[in-house]
Amino acid sequence: MLDYEVMTSENSVREEPARAEPPREQIEVGAATRFGSASELRSAGRLLGKIGSLPVLVAVDGDEVFAIEDRCPHLGFPLHQGSIESGMVTCHWHHARFDLASGCTLDPWADDAIGFRAEIVGDDVWVRPHPAVDPVERLTGRLRVGLEQQLTIVTAKAILGLCEHPAGEADVLRTVIEFGLARGGSGWGAGLTVAACLGRVLDALDAADRPLALIVAATWVAGDVAGERPRIELGALPDVGQPVGRLTGWYRRFVETRSADGAERSLATAIAGGSLVEVEQVMFAALTDHVFVDTGHSLDFTNKAIESLGWLPADTSVRALTSLVAQTCRAERSEELSAWHHPDDLAAIATGSSDLAQRLCAGRPGASDETLEELAAALLSAAPAEISGLIDISGATAEQAARAVAHAAALRMVRFHTSNDVADWNTVHHTFTFTNAVHQAVRRHPTPEVARAIVHGALRVHLDRFLNVPAARLTTPTEVTLDALDACWDRQGAVDDAGSHVVALCAVGRQDEVTAALGRAMLREDSEFHVVQAYEAAVSHAAAWLRGSKPAAHTLAAFARFLAAYCPTRRERATIVRTAERLRRGDDLTVG
Repeated sequence: MLDYEVMTSENSVREEPARAEPPREQIEVGAATRFGSASELRSAGRLLGKIGSLPVLVAVDGDEVFAIEDRCPHLGFPLHQGSIESGMVTCHWHHARFDLASGCTLDPWADDAIGFRAEIVGDDVWVRPHPAVDPVERLTGRLRVGLEQQLTIVTAKAILGLCEHPAGEADVLRTVIEFGLARGGSGWGAGLTVAACLGRVLDALDAADRPLALIVAATWVAGDVAGERPRIELGALPDVGQPVGRLTGWYRRFVETRSADGAERSLATAIAGGSLVEVEQVMFAALTDHVFVDTGHSLDFTNKAIESLGWLPADTSVRALTSLVAQTCRAERSEELSAWHHPDDLAAIATGSSDLAQRLCAGRPGASDETLEELAAALLSAAPAEISGLIDISGATAEQAARAVAHAAALRMVRFHTSNDVADWNTVHHTFTFTNAVHQAVRRHPTPEVARAIVHGALRVHLDRFLNVPAARLTTPTEVTLDALDACWDRQGAVDDAGSHVVALCAVGRQDEVTAALGRAMLREDSEFHVVQAYEAAVSHAAAWLRGSKPAAHTLAAFARFLAAYCPTRRERATIVRTAERLRRGDDLTVG
């Protein structure tokens, strides 16, 4: 075994006197770099130099000569300080081992180093790259390894590399979602929802934060499906010309009776023989046949899966939609809960909302934003029996009514008092993300079936009323700066300050900066699923109002207050990503 000391500058690459070039059949002129003489290599046991900006180690092991990146890809320790034997180098920092011929690791958590081809021609040591490998293909392969083995540092470096290529962000999203769909035996869940949410908000983030958003998405998906069996799809029925309407009718019936297998085959067959618009409509209809299913998650998950289809090829789109069936069938239905029957029979009011849903989708004249703001405020204190009437007399269209209800849900978060139990934040959060998903679905296809959920959401806003007693109030901060907002995440309990800072900044025309700053804070923290979900909902809902308007500002303030309730965290994920960024730059992590 050769145990090497730190290389001295005497062995570094330096200018050499002119000498004859090696034979053209052995060395491609322009592709090789001379690292020194064979006598130097045999004397010192290794040579150091660079190819481009990359440090490279040339080592001799017996009669063989090798060249490898002189930097452990795990955390950047110089490999020339490691141990070499039997064609393998071992890094002394964390004992990762690497094949000197290819650069590939024997320990997947360390990631692969870059290997080179080294040759001795006469008395000269020449190093040149191995045949070119498509960088996107290589990085995508490393991303899959990182996902499969939950190696965050490997995943982060792969994503940082892919983001440097055209269409890299879309490639990452496709790879991550396809991985989650294939590996997630229980179907669409929190991890895939996080990926869809973060894909949706990329444009709202600063460019420097977008790779981090993709890394968070990837690590969430990998963690969510870890240990699950791969999903086995039932597939479509044979194509014998079944009418799509019959298939979608079957789907709703099977969901009603919680028959997941029948529902999945019916849906898969409908997708194969119909349009995605028809399929989307029946999926939402099956959910709104019941009231506020699974505390709103099922409808939001369905909306996120549909929104993710733009990143997926056609065959994966089928898998994405059928992955929702099992959860839809097993989900808890709010009409089964006593809170929806006593003291007021909210379930009966929800069931009776079909006529209003028909009218909302029947070409109504529409209402002004001012009227919608008034409707949202009125819904906060309305009695259950008044809700449908308030929506109806406003003249709002289905889209506008859904937007007003979602805004009422956001205002519940703005007025959520810190005297409540912290766990109760999830109650108002569920209402907001549900109503936002309803709004997004109605915007795409305003059908009476999905419009029924507008009333369901308004009734849930009513149920949340006690969480605004007493109601929190926004104040005017003394300092209106992004730095003052950012300081809120560094101390516990800055809920009221965070919301107030957001409204004040939006009032002076800084809404886009605030949106990006909130996203950066959310990504920096070790944010749990609900926080990511809430950020996407806030960005989407704020964008539905005029920039700089009170509804837009209050929506972002709602999220800021929600985020502050869980800050600060350990920020471990962001630390790993910073390490990955330094490794890609070639920084020496062994020094401060």
